[in-house]
Amino acid sequence: MPEPTSSTSPTPTPSTSTGQGGSPVPSHTSSGPGRVLVAVYAVFALAASARAVVQIATNFHEAPVAYLLSGFSAAVYVVATVALARGGAVARRVAWCACTVEFLGVVTVGIFSLLDRAAFPDATVWSVFGRGYAFIPLVLPIIGLLWLRRTGRARRA
Repeated sequence: MPEPTSSTSPTPTPSTSTGQGGSPVPSHTSSGPGRVLVAVYAVFALAASARAVVQIATNFHEAPVAYLLSGFSAAVYVVATVALARGGAVARRVAWCACTVEFLGVVTVGIFSLLDRAAFPDATVWSVFGRGYAFIPLVLPIIGLLWLRRTGRARRA
């Protein structure tokens, strides 16, 4: 008597290809070092969301533009976190967009916060290029974009 077959297939594991120097390069954005990247994005999503909620709920009248930008940055971190964790073609495109918007936001808000300090009476995640967060908001999207590029090459190989 034949054994029953399962209608579900085993979950595929992310493949890897060989990078420079023969080291394996994960092709999925949340595998290997990408797990750390997703974790850092998740921490920033949580921190930026909490900060934005408190700022908007308690002091919105003091600096509405700055606090709305805090909310926007939180949304960008949430989108980037989810997209990097999911992987796949659509999620990769979303992650590219989120990391690009994040980088442009940090640079734009960073410059604007230096030129018009009155508009930023309280620090936001992106003000002064993320100085309140050890400049990680400035470096994080660059790392994210480099990781997406590296894992994209591995997928094509």
